[in-house]
Amino acid sequence: MIPTRSTPYAAGTARPVTPVSIAALHLARLVEQAEAGSVGSDLGQEWLQELRDCRDLVAGLDPYLERCTTPESADLRALARRTAEVDWAGGPGAGYLEQEMLSGHVEGQLLKMLVHLTRAERVLEIGMFTGYSALAMAEALGPDGRVVACEIDEYVAAIARKCLASSAEGHKVSVRVGPALDTLAELARAGERFDLVFVDADKAGYTGYLNTVLELDLLSPHGVVCVDNTLLQGQPYLDGPPTSNGEAIAVFNREVARDPRVEQVLVPLRDGLTVIRRVDR
Repeated sequence: MIPTRSTPYAAGTARPVTPVSIAALHLARLVEQAEAGSVGSDLGQEWLQELRDCRDLVAGLDPYLERCTTPESADLRALARRTAEVDWAGGPGAGYLEQEMLSGHVEGQLLKMLVHLTRAERVLEIGMFTGYSALAMAEALGPDGRVVACEIDEYVAAIARKCLASSAEGHKVSVRVGPALDTLAELARAGERFDLVFVDADKAGYTGYLNTVLELDLLSPHGVVCVDNTLLQGQPYLDGPPTSNGEAIAVFNREVARDPRVEQVLVPLRDGLTVIRRVDR
């Protein structure tokens, strides 16, 4: 049974109103019943319906977001297909590269929307993979707009270049292969500034990338930084031992939350996306 306004809650207790919070309530009830040993023949059907409701709330969310989001372009669809066709398990990047690193349809559309909303002309991407997010943002840029995409791995950079070369807006993307911090230093020396910065690279490097962008004044006065994977499969807030990436994201999130230079919001889209702006000086 999905909670309604008539469902009783204790005074001062917020009524769950999002799919995730409602699913969490279902699960809490199921755990309580299981721990109390009350899941018997008399409660079995009610317990099963709670479980079904929880499943449907969670499982239906991402497909519904896909259906209600503007479809991706033919070029983005082709890039995603090419990425899926790569043998990631047996290729040069086996062990640390995988198809799931692709930003994907909904996040790509959000990045395109942010380019439009900020009227960005100069975009910096730290961690390109096969180029989906770079191309998505390039599609939203004006004719003179440019994306500078940093990628450490020559193998995926080569795949990205091929995909971008066959797309209508790929010429707006300039690919820089090498350590991102070196590229950022070069861009700063050249006096570059960016209206939108998207970070989706090695998680342990996130804090350094954000600090470098801010300290080298690479962010334009009204620019925005978007950082991907800031929920990282729930590891930053779960009690279990995190992976090294999970710990790195937890540290990054804590440091951003207490950084007086910026304000931010963590959006629970896919694996988490934090949107950051510099506090007005």
